[in-house]
Amino acid sequence: MFDLKITGGKIVDGTGAAAYQGEVAIKDGRIAGIGAQVPGAALKTIDAAGRIVTPGFVDVHTHYDGQVTWDDTLDPSGGHGVTTVVMGNCGVGFAPVQPGKEEWLIQLMEGVEDIPGTALSEGITWEWETFPEYLDALDKRKTSVDFATQLPHGALRAYVMGERGARNEPASAEDIATMRGLTKEAIEAGALGVSTSRVLGHRAMDGEPVPGTFAAEDELFGLGYGLQDAGAGVFELAPAGADGQDLVNAKKEVEWMKKLSAEIQRPVTFAMLQNETEPELWHEIMTESIKAADEGAQLYPQIAARPFGLMIGLQTHHPFARKPTFVRLLEETDGIEALAAELQKAENKAAILSEESLPANPDNLFDGMTDMIGAMLNRLFVIGDPPDYEPTPDQCIESIAKANGVEPIEAAYDAFTAGDGTNMLMMPIFNYVAGNHDVIREQLTNPYCVSGLSDGGAHCGMICDASIPTFMLTHWARDRSRGDKLNLEWVVKKQTKDTADLFGLGDRGTLEVGKRADLNVIDFENLKLRSIKMVHDLPAGGRRLLQQAEGYDYTIVSGEVTRRNGEDTGARPGRLVRGAR
Repeated sequence: MFDLKITGGKIVDGTGAAAYQGEVAIKDGRIAGIGAQVPGAALKTIDAAGRIVTPGFVDVHTHYDGQVTWDDTLDPSGGHGVTTVVMGNCGVGFAPVQPGKEEWLIQLMEGVEDIPGTALSEGITWEWETFPEYLDALDKRKTSVDFATQLPHGALRAYVMGERGARNEPASAEDIATMRGLTKEAIEAGALGVSTSRVLGHRAMDGEPVPGTFAAEDELFGLGYGLQDAGAGVFELAPAGADGQDLVNAKKEVEWMKKLSAEIQRPVTFAMLQNETEPELWHEIMTESIKAADEGAQLYPQIAARPFGLMIGLQTHHPFARKPTFVRLLEETDGIEALAAELQKAENKAAILSEESLPANPDNLFDGMTDMIGAMLNRLFVIGDPPDYEPTPDQCIESIAKANGVEPIEAAYDAFTAGDGTNMLMMPIFNYVAGNHDVIREQLTNPYCVSGLSDGGAHCGMICDASIPTFMLTHWARDRSRGDKLNLEWVVKKQTKDTADLFGLGDRGTLEVGKRADLNVIDFENLKLRSIKMVHDLPAGGRRLLQQAEGYDYTIVSGEVTRRNGEDTGARPGRLVRGAR
């Protein structure tokens, strides 16, 4: 007697093989049978007629390091068919930590990943100092998805070197030896890898770059040797140039990554985005990553499946946020709808458009962003409902202004204040040069490129890319009209088997007998992304952008239904994943 049987669905098994009509049987949290027909009865049956059945998605680039200590759903990822998340990316996290330095790590995470520090301060219950102790604390958690983590270089460096590490002073041979030993210890305790950041834009709230940003090669190799000593783990990084800055060194990054991977015989995975300054640089890097295999290295660029940038609205950073009249109305009105109604009045519009902005707060890392947005109206688009992530240049605010015979800033004002004020605009910073989205398609079709960079749990007030797994299905496999689509089987494989294999999670990612029963039953024809909304549901009323989906009939983790028709069932089979398997 099976525990659960899924019948009548179109099985897309994650291997890339052609989809077929069939059945999946589940017993004790594992797939017990799969094929055109699976003989035997089950305690429960799901009729998947007219649906596709896929493995649960494995998202390898998230930042739930703090959220996992208080939240048992791990939204927004859990609402997009994700059944396993990997956190601890980009060199930031919360272990190890010297007693008394907890708030410093919170400020580091807030600055780099835009997670409200007040929410982290209220939400995290600190029960650890070392990284193995952090894993022990996470072991107690029961969630709706599985979660795994990596050792963050920023936290490790500050733990070992104190203020010298926090201020990016050079590491001594003794420092490096200690970090190597602690890396080995973390991997043996269950970390899936070690992560670092070399991005100049990744800064703590005090403006200091992430510890390790300028680490010399001997320090980076010291972390890698820790993986080699443990015989496991992935080296993950945000490389120089990933934020469009320091592009000279971006071209050099591949050389040391290639050398490191070949020497330690471990995978190296890194963020790769197209930037406007050197729009072909990504292609050079991708080509070098492919060549690296011939030299015994394993390099896997992590890519974003859509333009990577900011989501902007009246509740986020926007060009009018420091105008005196806007500041006054924000204080005087109660709620976004009332604010939008005031902003739509002619006298308030005229006042705001004629005013100079108040000075930026030098202590607010994000305050100056309002000026940047106002200067880039040729790259600002109304995202719409349903969201359009592949806009053409004629749809930007500047083009709309020209067509309507008004100034671009006025067209922007009208777009921000329209309706009830909750509408969002998109400003693509990366992966968008003159609307050429075939760049993304080329990245997605490369077998060495891994779908990642969703940043689930992070960039709460600016980015909402945890919905990428759904976008992969709706846009690339079904709806794309401005270029060639992608094969459904390839799109599923890209975010199941490929992502699981990168981190050695061989017990999931495909629908095969003996694998974990992590699945989705999806109404593929009616699957859709909802519009993006700002909510205040984090601890201490912290804000975050959420984007829900329609069409996930069932999400199943370890054989238990965790979501039904997009709604949380209350089942909590998710656990900490310790190490590769």
